[in-house]
Amino acid sequence: MPTNSELANSIRALSMDAVQEAGSGHPGMPMGMADIASVLWKKHLKHNPKNPNWADRDRFVLSNGHGSMLIYSLLYLTGYDLSIDDIKNFRQLGSKTPGHPEHGVTPGVETTTGPLGQGLANAVGMALSERMLAQRFNRDELEVVDHMTYVFAGDGCLMEGISHEACSLAGTLGLGKLVVIYDDNEISIDGKVEGWFTEDIPSRFQSYGWQVIPDIDGHNPDEIDKALIDAKQNQDQPTLICCKTVIGKGSPNKEGTAGIHGSALGDEEIKLTRENLEWDYEPFEIPKDILEEWNHIEEGQNSEESWINIFNKLNEAEQKEFQDAINLSLPENFDDFMDDFISECQLSQEKMATRKASQEVLEFLCARVPGMIGGSADLTGSNNTNWSGSKAIQADDFSGNYIFYGVREFAMTAIMNGMCLHGGFRPYGGTFLVFLDYARNAVRMAALMELPNILVYSHDSIAVGEDGPTHQPIEHLSSLRSTPGLETWRPCDKVETSVSWKMALKNSNKPTAIILSRQGLEPLERDDIALSQIEMGGYIAHEPAEEPKAVIISSGSEIGVSINAAKKLGNVRVVSMPCTERFDIQDDKYKESVLGKGLPRLAVELSHKDWWFKYVGLEGEVLGMESFGESAPGNILEDHFGFSEENILKILKNLIK
Repeated sequence: MPTNSELANSIRALSMDAVQEAGSGHPGMPMGMADIASVLWKKHLKHNPKNPNWADRDRFVLSNGHGSMLIYSLLYLTGYDLSIDDIKNFRQLGSKTPGHPEHGVTPGVETTTGPLGQGLANAVGMALSERMLAQRFNRDELEVVDHMTYVFAGDGCLMEGISHEACSLAGTLGLGKLVVIYDDNEISIDGKVEGWFTEDIPSRFQSYGWQVIPDIDGHNPDEIDKALIDAKQNQDQPTLICCKTVIGKGSPNKEGTAGIHGSALGDEEIKLTRENLEWDYEPFEIPKDILEEWNHIEEGQNSEESWINIFNKLNEAEQKEFQDAINLSLPENFDDFMDDFISECQLSQEKMATRKASQEVLEFLCARVPGMIGGSADLTGSNNTNWSGSKAIQADDFSGNYIFYGVREFAMTAIMNGMCLHGGFRPYGGTFLVFLDYARNAVRMAALMELPNILVYSHDSIAVGEDGPTHQPIEHLSSLRSTPGLETWRPCDKVETSVSWKMALKNSNKPTAIILSRQGLEPLERDDIALSQIEMGGYIAHEPAEEPKAVIISSGSEIGVSINAAKKLGNVRVVSMPCTERFDIQDDKYKESVLGKGLPRLAVELSHKDWWFKYVGLEGEVLGMESFGESAPGNILEDHFGFSEENILKILKNLIK
């Protein structure tokens, strides 16, 4: 029977061969963590290569995703749908083995990693989902939900600030089924980290409330195994296992140096490494006995069948509820009750801020859509992300539906990503739009992974007022709208807010940002046609009695002033465009019917102006922001920056001339 050392060396060989073949990559970490990976995947990880989406599998997250050949080697060796040709095709166009692990590309990859620290934060979301699902579905001795979340993380992950945000919250919540294995190899791209990373990691994590298992030899299988056993026995605290490793283990001339972190070893060094490891095989060749020892298909299928026997003890209604939760299914009558609610909103509207309108929509939705989990980064009362049935998730009670994330915008978003990836819940979380900057990369990752997160951003413009330019978003809407695969809705009243939420929940493969006002807004009058066209992303909100001579395109809080100006002139159409991404996918006939043909256009929005030239053209005009804001009451700022009826009329008259 092959030894653990031989199993680990198969990972080392595949990793250095694939990087050499590609001419780029990161062989150091896979070679350094190969012994740890062998123990975890052979002795502890519960998974089924024939069903990577089995609901009760353990989750494995490679947070230090640059070492992607580690997970690709493990997936190939244990029997996932990944061939040796896929390994040879590492980092090539269209391959199943991209440079960093990508969810949805490679079977068995739980999350897209590479931006350091985010995989760790995703894992917190996964572990949190496991606890909440267990609270919801487990019955006495019937444990339908019972799995671990394991993370490999390196120095870079722990240097990134998001690791503090996420791990602090994980400790507070006591996520005992979360185990992080820290690859303490003391090397990053720039060299030995002692010049810039000297903090006491065990003490840091102990202060979070974690169990810490320090000083493990990352190349000693017995020490690694015992540490994992000890970690699993503590269900009250997340665990950090600190493993001392040698980066590039096995390379005679490069191990322990930054030179092996992100570069191919080279033909001569690979030859020497093979000799050093006593690995007398051709590139990409894995001996039959080692492949057979690694293969996990039979054991994985047996594990899933055991779980199915437990699952079948649930009654039919409970089984359906569980599957609907995992699949993020909406109620069958979702469209019907939402359309009825939207129609009722149109009949009973009153002046209100769209953040307040959003809360009223949540009051309706959360009582009818199972699995909605709200939250805010310490701005619940301002974002209005709670409702009368909100109950906080706490360390001693995971039956709630609301997460107080604290001032952790980045971690909040990445944790929501992890919850979506895990399955079971539709998370939504709020902060001020200007603080999108703190969360930006996690928003990008949600779009890249096609996750149906709902991102609630209130206080959407300079109309925030007295807090001043630090709290007044300018470029943020353009940033969101420029993100591929993300829908951004900026509603102007309760009706559009309701439609925004409806479309967000119907988005099964993309995140949605809902942008909300602080100040009260007057509701719009609409006929049935306009009401039905809101979902198209843009529609005619005001049509003059006479033939229009110009068109105003606007969104959110600026719709009201735009319509008032148009009415005074008498020959101007106003288009409400709450979602440009949704409008852009409509057919040309519809878009022309809304924007008109050959009419001069003016875009009006309290945001960076450059975005809107795609609609108005070079001959059109944009009334937008070109600077940061000021500290003053919101209505004074709107006038100061030209968002008044008088100025809009002036621009329109010049356009029509």
